[in-house]
Amino acid sequence: MIDAEALAQKPVLEGGRIRLVPLAGRHAEPFHRTFQDPETRRLTGTHHDWTLPGIQDWIAECGGRTDRLDLAIEDRATGGYLGDLALSRIDRDNAHGSFRIALVPGATGRGLGSEATRLLLRHAFDRVGLHRVQLEVFAFNERARRAYERCGFVVEGRQREALRWGGAWHDVLLMAALRPTADG
Repeated sequence: MIDAEALAQKPVLEGGRIRLVPLAGRHAEPFHRTFQDPETRRLTGTHHDWTLPGIQDWIAECGGRTDRLDLAIEDRATGGYLGDLALSRIDRDNAHGSFRIALVPGATGRGLGSEATRLLLRHAFDRVGLHRVQLEVFAFNERARRAYERCGFVVEGRQREALRWGGAWHDVLLMAALRPTADG
């Protein structure tokens, strides 16, 4: 059973090295800067040119939304912005939703994304009541695919040539994690 209140209330989720907090105005500038980075744009497939005012407007709406959860990833020691993640496209009838994450350049390769993903999955399964969380990852992003697998995601399918980037077509892998059962 989906807990609608769990999506309306924006949690603070504490990990060992990071903290997930509601996306807020103070995150707009580093969020914008992250999506100016060519490698971040490639790994996320971001063709849209976000403007800072557009991001500020979008973030201002996040706190009041009851159909999704948008959180910033912050360093617990410094409070520094490390990226963001979202749980969206919630299907209440079938208890599933979609997941995405983007880290700032320099925050990758240290397990921070995996820590954030595990925190959000625990919240999605235990508090929100989802049964399934799915994502899309580009086939060329092997590092992300391996990190998702370590967090419990399984490749379920492939959309052939679904992304056009850098003048070439790329496949998109469909992955999902299921709520852990009591026996395993």
